[in-house]
Parts: sequence; C-alpha cells; structure tokens
Amino acid sequence: MPKSRIRKKADYTPPPAKHTTAIKLSNRAWVAPVMLAMFLIGLAWIVVFYVTDGSLPLDSLGNWNIVVGFGFIAAGFGVSTQWK
Repeated sequence: MPKSRIRKKADYTPPPAKHTTAIKLSNRAWVAPVMLAMFLIGLAWIVVFYVTDGSLPLDSLGNWNIVVGFGFIAAGFGVSTQWK
C-alpha cells in the first residue's frame, strides 16, 4: 500500500499588532490614607471611650460609642477593597 504524502503546515505568523490605546486607570492614591485614617479614628474612638469611662467622645450615645468606633473600622475595610 502506498504511503500518503506528508503535508507541510505553513508556519504560524501572528496577525499584525493592532494599535492599542493605553487605558488610564483612575488615580487611587487617596485609598491608603483614607483607609488608615478610618482605622485610626475607629481605634481612637474606642480607646477614648474606655479611658474616660464612657463620658467621651459622645456621652449621649453610651455604649453605642463602641459601635461607632467599629463602624469607622468597618468603613476602613470597605475602603480597602478599592486599593490596587
């Protein structure tokens, strides 16, 4: 039985490069300072509440001052999702 001819495949040549425009991402230099500020404000809020036996930062909130402090910390974690 005769052998079939081996066909040579043409070498792959990639298509010419398209002219791409650079995508400019928004400047996110604000993220790290805001995130750290939120963490520190939340921590300071809770520390001041405990050191002053609940009379500061806001006496009218009572123990809800702890929730406010943790709210600042949670906001800091929320801002941290924007960091690249």
